[in-house]
Amino acid sequence: MKQLSLIIAAGLLSLGLATANAQDDEGARTMGELLRLIEQGQVRDSQEARRRESAFAQAKNKQQSLLNKARAERNRQEKLSTNLEQQFGTNQKKIIVARQNLDERLGALKELFGVLQTVSGDAQGRFDASLTNIQFPNRSDFLVKLGSKMAGASSLASIEDIEKLWAMLQREIYETGRVVRFNHLVTQANGKQEQTEIIRVGAFNIVSENGYLKYDVQEGVITVSELARQPEGRYTSTTGDMMDANSGVVTFGLDVTRGTILGLLVESPTMRDRIEQGGIVGYCIIVLGFIGLFIAIWRLIGLSGDSRRVAAQLKRDTASTDNPLGRVLAAYESNVNADTETIELKLSEAALKEMPGLTKGLLFIKVVSAVAPLMGLLGTVTGMIKTFQVITLYGAGDPKMMAGGISQALMTTVLGLVVAIPMVLLHTIVSGQSRKIVNIIQSQSAGLVAEHSERKG
Repeated sequence: MKQLSLIIAAGLLSLGLATANAQDDEGARTMGELLRLIEQGQVRDSQEARRRESAFAQAKNKQQSLLNKARAERNRQEKLSTNLEQQFGTNQKKIIVARQNLDERLGALKELFGVLQTVSGDAQGRFDASLTNIQFPNRSDFLVKLGSKMAGASSLASIEDIEKLWAMLQREIYETGRVVRFNHLVTQANGKQEQTEIIRVGAFNIVSENGYLKYDVQEGVITVSELARQPEGRYTSTTGDMMDANSGVVTFGLDVTRGTILGLLVESPTMRDRIEQGGIVGYCIIVLGFIGLFIAIWRLIGLSGDSRRVAAQLKRDTASTDNPLGRVLAAYESNVNADTETIELKLSEAALKEMPGLTKGLLFIKVVSAVAPLMGLLGTVTGMIKTFQVITLYGAGDPKMMAGGISQALMTTVLGLVVAIPMVLLHTIVSGQSRKIVNIIQSQSAGLVAEHSERKG
């Protein structure tokens, strides 16, 4: 404390000297005046120091008062906390006793309210997924309030709430057996929304003039939209009958699984999709198959006509040049007076001339029946190569990445067999017709040669 007083005195002395110097610069002319100015500065500094010491003392007393108040408030809050903890414990015991009394008074009603809460929760999920929700969209609000009321145990369900839930369940049962026509906002395939007339068939399907519709609810928002792709025509044709009918019995493709089977039908690839999976090799197989089929039908029609004309020729005595057998017989009639050897050679020559016309196209059909499965095998190999390339780049973790190559491998094999099997059958049929006519020509030629030889002999 003594050192602090010395420091303060030295500071005051320095301040007085500085003041004296300032005064001396302004007007001190003698040593007496300078001493007087120094004394006046010391008096002023002493007064300022006393004033500051007084302010410091007052602030110290104020801080001490604030500290005492804070300590008193802390003690009060601690006492209040102790009282609240005691009150909380007492209230807990009262709540336990009250709940026991409530359970005793409820008795069988407690089980009833538990079943009611379960039924309301199940009904909410069923109503959200039901097609009847399109016409009655606000049923879930009541069920949510009823469930929160039962879960909070703040109040019990009233008789009106129970009757309303029962009425909603009864209406759901009634609506699932009805076919209802009404207007609703439908999202078209192009993304536009239009007010469209639709028909709800129970809780199973909803249809419009364009076919089946899809029902969806997300975050309480109900949407009815057209399917990205409709099922086969035999199913969509019944939707038109349903839209045109006003009463009576209508044949309709009903999805009893409430959309599961319809979703599978929509997602299943069509014939065009399967053909596209085959790639370039698949298209080549199909083109080759169509060419072979066209040639086989063309030759089958031609040989069938020749067979009928040959059969008619067998019943006639004169030769006609509109059929292969008639032309061979005409060659015999033009050389009827020649020797047996000449007749045999002429008939052989005439039969050989008919052979190209009778066997035309058979070789190509046979080649198609042999090449088609080989091309299918080629597509299988290229599809597996594509699959292995995908596995090399992306690994085997995602089967969808490998689906393209596997689809190509399988579809080309299928297309090759689909083309080869009919071609084999058609080749057998066409070649059978051809051999039948050839056998008739050969047998008739041999008979003519034998008859001519006997007559000449």
